Amino acid sequence: MPKFKKNAKTSQDIPTSSLPDIIFMLLFFFMVTTVLRETEILVEQRIPRATQLRKLERKSLVSYIYVGKPRKAEFGTEPKIQVNDIFITPNELILFVQQERDKLSEVEKDQLTISMKVDEEAKMGIISDVQQQLREVNARKVMYAVVRRTDSDRF
Repeated sequence: MPKFKKNAKTSQDIPTSSLPDIIFMLLFFFMVTTVLRETEILVEQRIPRATQLRKLERKSLVSYIYVGKPRKAEFGTEPKIQVNDIFITPNELILFVQQERDKLSEVEKDQLTISMKVDEEAKMGIISDVQQQLREVNARKVMYAVVRRTDSDRF
Protein backbone atom coordinates (compact mmCIF):
# COMPACT_ATOMS: atom_id res chain seq x y z
CA MET A 1 0.00 0.00 0.00
CA PRO A 2 1.38 3.31 -1.01
CA LYS A 3 1.46 6.10 1.47
CA PHE A 4 -0.29 9.30 0.56
CA LYS A 5 1.05 12.62 1.65
CA LYS A 6 -1.30 15.18 3.07
CA ASN A 7 -1.10 18.52 1.40
CA ALA A 8 -0.60 20.93 4.30
CA LYS A 9 -0.33 24.04 2.14
CA THR A 10 -4.01 25.04 2.33
CA SER A 11 -4.53 28.57 3.54
CA GLN A 12 -6.92 29.52 6.35
CA ASP A 13 -7.02 33.23 5.43
CA ILE A 14 -10.35 34.99 4.96
CA PRO A 15 -10.61 36.79 1.64
CA THR A 16 -10.99 40.51 2.30
CA SER A 17 -10.88 41.89 -1.21
CA SER A 18 -14.62 42.76 -1.28
CA LEU A 19 -14.71 44.14 2.27
CA PRO A 20 -14.17 47.82 1.28
CA ASP A 21 -17.04 47.55 -1.22
CA ILE A 22 -19.39 46.20 1.44
CA ILE A 23 -18.41 48.89 3.93
CA PHE A 24 -18.89 51.61 1.32
CA MET A 25 -22.36 50.30 0.45
CA LEU A 26 -23.39 50.25 4.13
CA LEU A 27 -22.03 53.74 4.69
CA PHE A 28 -23.84 55.04 1.62
CA PHE A 29 -27.11 53.36 2.70
CA PHE A 30 -27.04 54.96 6.16
CA MET A 31 -26.10 58.36 4.76
CA VAL A 32 -29.07 58.30 2.40
CA THR A 33 -31.67 57.01 4.85
CA THR A 34 -30.75 59.07 7.92
CA VAL A 35 -32.91 62.12 8.60
CA LEU A 36 -31.15 64.96 10.33
CA ARG A 37 -32.87 67.56 12.49
CA GLU A 38 -33.98 70.41 10.25
CA THR A 39 -34.41 73.17 12.81
CA GLU A 40 -32.79 73.91 16.13
CA ILE A 41 -35.56 75.03 18.46
CA LEU A 42 -34.48 78.18 20.29
CA VAL A 43 -37.64 78.67 22.39
CA GLU A 44 -39.02 76.71 25.32
CA GLN A 45 -41.66 74.22 24.30
CA ARG A 46 -44.21 72.75 26.67
CA ILE A 47 -46.90 71.72 24.23
CA PRO A 48 -50.53 71.65 25.48
CA ARG A 49 -52.39 68.34 25.68
CA ALA A 50 -55.59 67.46 23.82
CA THR A 51 -57.87 64.49 23.26
CA GLN A 52 -59.16 64.98 19.71
CA LEU A 53 -56.22 64.87 17.34
CA ARG A 54 -55.80 64.53 13.59
CA LYS A 55 -52.61 63.41 11.92
CA LEU A 56 -51.17 65.26 8.93
CA GLU A 57 -51.00 63.39 5.65
CA ARG A 58 -48.23 65.28 3.85
CA LYS A 59 -45.60 66.82 6.06
CA SER A 60 -43.84 68.33 3.06
CA LEU A 61 -46.66 70.90 2.86
CA VAL A 62 -46.23 72.02 6.48
CA SER A 63 -44.22 75.02 7.68
CA TYR A 64 -43.56 75.40 11.39
CA ILE A 65 -43.78 78.50 13.58
CA TYR A 66 -42.53 78.19 17.17
CA VAL A 67 -43.70 80.63 19.84
CA GLY A 68 -42.30 80.70 23.36
CA LYS A 69 -39.83 82.19 25.79
CA PRO A 70 -36.22 82.03 24.48
CA ARG A 71 -34.01 79.37 26.04
CA LYS A 72 -31.01 81.69 26.24
CA ALA A 73 -31.26 84.72 28.51
CA GLU A 74 -29.41 86.92 26.00
CA PHE A 75 -32.58 87.00 23.85
CA GLY A 76 -34.75 88.25 26.72
CA THR A 77 -37.65 86.72 28.64
CA GLU A 78 -40.60 87.81 26.50
CA PRO A 79 -42.12 85.22 24.13
CA LYS A 80 -40.59 85.27 20.66
CA ILE A 81 -41.52 83.87 17.26
CA GLN A 82 -39.09 81.43 15.65
CA VAL A 83 -39.18 80.17 12.07
CA ASN A 84 -36.48 77.87 10.77
CA ASP A 85 -33.44 78.86 12.88
CA ILE A 86 -34.11 82.57 13.41
CA PHE A 87 -36.31 84.85 15.50
CA ILE A 88 -38.66 87.15 13.59
CA THR A 89 -41.24 89.80 14.39
CA PRO A 90 -44.92 89.36 13.53
CA ASN A 91 -44.50 91.79 10.61
CA GLU A 92 -41.92 89.49 8.99
CA LEU A 93 -44.33 86.54 8.92
CA ILE A 94 -45.77 87.68 5.59
CA LEU A 95 -42.34 87.36 3.96
CA PHE A 96 -41.79 83.95 5.59
CA VAL A 97 -45.09 82.55 4.26
CA GLN A 98 -44.39 83.91 0.78
CA GLN A 99 -40.94 82.27 0.79
CA GLU A 100 -42.46 78.96 1.92
CA ARG A 101 -45.04 79.14 -0.88
CA ASP A 102 -42.34 79.87 -3.44
CA LYS A 103 -40.66 76.57 -2.54
CA LEU A 104 -43.80 74.63 -3.56
CA SER A 105 -45.21 73.88 -7.00
CA GLU A 106 -48.17 75.84 -8.35
CA VAL A 107 -50.63 73.07 -7.46
CA GLU A 108 -49.41 72.76 -3.87
CA LYS A 109 -49.26 76.49 -3.02
CA ASP A 110 -52.87 76.56 -1.79
CA GLN A 111 -52.31 73.45 0.32
CA LEU A 112 -49.61 74.99 2.53
CA THR A 113 -50.37 74.38 6.20
CA ILE A 114 -48.87 76.49 8.96
CA SER A 115 -48.22 74.49 12.12
CA MET A 116 -47.90 76.57 15.26
CA LYS A 117 -46.04 75.01 18.15
CA VAL A 118 -46.87 77.34 21.02
CA ASP A 119 -45.67 77.06 24.60
CA GLU A 120 -48.65 76.65 26.93
CA GLU A 121 -47.40 79.60 29.03
CA ALA A 122 -47.27 82.01 26.05
CA LYS A 123 -49.54 85.06 26.16
CA MET A 124 -52.44 85.29 23.75
CA GLY A 125 -51.32 88.70 22.45
CA ILE A 126 -48.40 87.35 20.43
CA ILE A 127 -50.53 84.47 19.14
CA SER A 128 -53.24 86.83 17.92
CA ASP A 129 -50.55 88.96 16.21
CA VAL A 130 -49.34 85.85 14.38
CA GLN A 131 -52.89 84.91 13.40
CA GLN A 132 -53.56 88.42 12.09
CA GLN A 133 -50.45 88.37 9.91
CA LEU A 134 -51.35 84.92 8.58
CA ARG A 135 -54.80 86.24 7.61
CA GLU A 136 -53.22 89.12 5.71
CA VAL A 137 -51.12 86.77 3.61
CA ASN A 138 -54.14 84.46 3.13
CA ALA A 139 -52.61 81.51 4.98
CA ARG A 140 -55.89 80.09 6.26
CA LYS A 141 -54.78 76.53 7.01
CA VAL A 142 -53.40 76.87 10.53
CA MET A 143 -52.81 73.92 12.81
CA TYR A 144 -51.87 74.01 16.48
CA ALA A 145 -49.50 71.24 17.55
CA VAL A 146 -50.51 69.38 20.72
CA VAL A 147 -49.62 66.22 22.61
CA ARG A 148 -52.14 63.43 23.16
CA ARG A 149 -53.71 63.62 26.61
CA THR A 150 -53.98 60.44 28.67
CA ASP A 151 -56.51 59.66 31.39
CA SER A 152 -53.94 60.43 34.10
CA ASP A 153 -53.46 63.99 32.69
CA ARG A 154 -57.06 65.09 33.24
CA PHE A 155 -56.73 66.11 36.89
